[in-house]
Amino acid sequence: MTDADPIRVLVVEDDPVAADAHMMYVGRVPGFTAVGKAHTGAEARRALERMPVDLLLLDLHLPDVHGLQLARSLRAAGHHADVIAVTSARDLTVVREGVSLGVVQYVLKPFTFATLRDRLIRYAEFHAAAGEASGQDEVDRALATLRAPGPAALPKGLSAPTLERVTVALRDTARGLTAAGIAEAVGISRITARVHQVFEIAAGRDPGD
Repeated sequence: MTDADPIRVLVVEDDPVAADAHMMYVGRVPGFTAVGKAHTGAEARRALERMPVDLLLLDLHLPDVHGLQLARSLRAAGHHADVIAVTSARDLTVVREGVSLGVVQYVLKPFTFATLRDRLIRYAEFHAAAGEASGQDEVDRALATLRAPGPAALPKGLSAPTLERVTVALRDTARGLTAAGIAEAVGISRITARVHQVFEIAAGRDPGD
C-alpha cells in the first residue's frame, strides 16, 4: 500500500442496520474506504482471506465469538490488521486485554459520526508515522495521536441522560420497543423518544452488549 492508498476497513457488526451505518460513516472520512462487512466472526475470517484489510471496525459481541477471541485467533493466523473496537462494554479489564491484541481505539455505543471520524483521523495519523524516531518525544507524540481530546458532543436535540435511559429501556426488553413504548417506559414525549431511538439504531446499539 502506498501513501496515497486509502486505509481499507472491514466492518464486523452483527446488526445489519448498524453495519450499514458504520460502512456509511467510514466512507465519509477522507483517506478511508470500507471494503466489506461481516456479521459473524466466521464471515470476518473469510473476508480477510480473500482481500487485504488494514483496519477492523469490530463489534465485540458477535453471535459466534467474542470480538477479542476473534482478534486473538486472527493474530495467531498471521493477520496484522489493527482493530477499533465498537462496544457498549465498559469493563476496563477487557480494554487492557484488547491493547495486547492490536486494539488501538475503543468507541463506546452509542456514538456519533463525529466521534468515529475523530478516532479514524487519529488512527490515520498514527498509521502514517514511519521511519526511526529521533527520541522519546517523537515516540510520545506518535502514541498521543491515538488519544481522544475529550468526549464528543451529541447532536442537537439529544441529551446524554435521556439517551442513557433510552439505551437501558431498549436493552432491558426482550423485544424491540416502538417510540411510543420508549416514551411510556422512560417518561418522555413520543417525538423525543423517536429522535433518541433513531440515533441508537444509527449508532449501532446492540441489546446483547
